[in-house]
Amino acid sequence: MIRPMQMAAVCLSAVLVAPWTRSAELPLVPELRAEIAAPVVHASVYEPHLSTGGRRVVVEYVGFPAVDVLAHIFGEGWSDLGTTVEFRALDGYVSRIDVGRFLTESAFLVFAKTDGSSFTIDNLLQNESDIPLGPYYLVWDNVANPSLLAEGGRNWPYQVTDINLVTLSDAMLVPKGLDERLHAGAELAKEYCLSCHQVNGFGGNKFPGNLAEIVRGFPREDFVQLVLQPSSVRSDATMPALARTLPEAERRHMAGALFDYLSAVPALE
Repeated sequence: MIRPMQMAAVCLSAVLVAPWTRSAELPLVPELRAEIAAPVVHASVYEPHLSTGGRRVVVEYVGFPAVDVLAHIFGEGWSDLGTTVEFRALDGYVSRIDVGRFLTESAFLVFAKTDGSSFTIDNLLQNESDIPLGPYYLVWDNVANPSLLAEGGRNWPYQVTDINLVTLSDAMLVPKGLDERLHAGAELAKEYCLSCHQVNGFGGNKFPGNLAEIVRGFPREDFVQLVLQPSSVRSDATMPALARTLPEAERRHMAGALFDYLSAVPALE
């Protein structure tokens, strides 16, 4: 069921340009299979949570093309209802993906593995094993489009329960008067940090606290080391390493830009 959500409620996790958004709680798998007109498909992907050290692990899932699910839930004009598709997970993870990507790339909302094995994953990069993927898991055809491999798993939310169509504002992330040299760091935070963490109320709910306050307590080099190689700082870290597929010099520059931004942006909560 589609329901309008008022600005006051939405502001707990994101700041919206418009006072309304489209929000939908996904039906249970049997209900969706009975309601949707689109057929079930099999999607073979290089599973990013298992593919490490240059090794590509293929897993075949069962589900529906994401565009068919979006059209079923929000109507055929769904792509005009917002600029961003927001996926919310049971553990507080929030994934925000441009609407345009679903129109140009192949994504699937899956609910089982083709071979009938347990619908779980070992998230090797986050030191987690046997993680339930259901009720739904968003996967991308990175076999046909290998350029997606460089993204890793950050746009592969699992345990998805809700989908929102939203138009977001950066007002809380880039407040008026913020040095323009720090804007690149804000973009990096959106891309790599704010699915799990928050800055001034914008982001996911997986970990508590405002990064605009937390990072101020870190020495610069400690922060850089933490985001580049989390397990070297905390043996039980579940945070993935920053942009691990990129050259080391570029990763270090990104980590520094993140630190500069997070230690300077005003804490507005």
